[in-house]
Amino acid sequence: MGGLFLGDLDSGGAVSTAIAFQNLTLGYDRHPAVHRLQVEIAEGSLTAVVGPNGAGKSTLLKGVIGTLAPLEGRVAFGSLSREDVAYLPQQSDIDRTFPLSVVDLVAMGLWREIGSFGRLGKERRARVDAAIAAVGLTGFETRPIGSLSGGQMQRALFARLLLQDARLVLLDEPFTAIDARTMADLIGVVRRWHGEGRTVLAVLHDHETVRTHFPDTLMLARELVAYGPTAQVLTAENRFRASQMCEACAGAPHDCGRDAA
Repeated sequence: MGGLFLGDLDSGGAVSTAIAFQNLTLGYDRHPAVHRLQVEIAEGSLTAVVGPNGAGKSTLLKGVIGTLAPLEGRVAFGSLSREDVAYLPQQSDIDRTFPLSVVDLVAMGLWREIGSFGRLGKERRARVDAAIAAVGLTGFETRPIGSLSGGQMQRALFARLLLQDARLVLLDEPFTAIDARTMADLIGVVRRWHGEGRTVLAVLHDHETVRTHFPDTLMLARELVAYGPTAQVLTAENRFRASQMCEACAGAPHDCGRDAA
C-alpha cells in the first residue's frame, strides 16, 4: 500500500537529497517493523517522524545509523555519508549508572577527533565548555550524570551533539519527560541547526510541537502513510489511517503491505 507524497523535493532542481530510503524494510527476527519505505529527505530539512506506538519510528533511526541492517532495500546517503550523522537515543536507552561526569559525557562528542584514549587539551576543553554553556549547564561540569534531572541530562546530551558538528542529526523522542523551559531551550538548538542548513530528523509524539516547529513531517505506520509539509500530513484522515494500518499489522508476522491494503 503506497503512502502519500505531498510536495516535490526536486522542484526546480535546486534541492538535493540528504538521505533516501529505497524500498527499505527493517525488522527483528525477520519480522518487519518498517516495511518497503520509499522516501527522500531533502538536505537542510527539519522533519518530524510521527505515528502510533509500534509504527517503526525508532527502528527507522537505527537503520540510518547502521545498528540495524535492512531486511530489504537500503538506506542511501545522497549528499551525506554515515560519518556525517549524529544520533540522540531515547533517555531510557542510556545507562546513567556509569560513572561519568557531565564534562566527560559532553566530551564524547569529540570522539572522532581524539579517539578512545586521546587527550582533551586546552582548545578542546574550551569547546566542551562552550557547548555546555550553549545548553545552559555551566556549573554542572563535574556533576555525575546519575545525579542529573531528566531535563539536565537532555541538555548534556544536546551539548554532546553540538560537538559532533554533524550535517545530519537524528533525535529519538528528544522532548519526552523534560520541563517546559528545557524543551524551549532545546527546540531553540534544533532551530539553529536548521538555520545552519543541517538536516534534522526527529521522532516526536506531541503533534502540537510538530505543527509549531517542524515544517515537514513523515508519518509512519510501519509503512509510509504520508510525507510532506506538516499541515498537509497531520490531518485527522491520515492519523486515522495510520492507526488502522498499525492495528492491521498487529499480531502474527505477515506482509504489512497486503494486510494494510
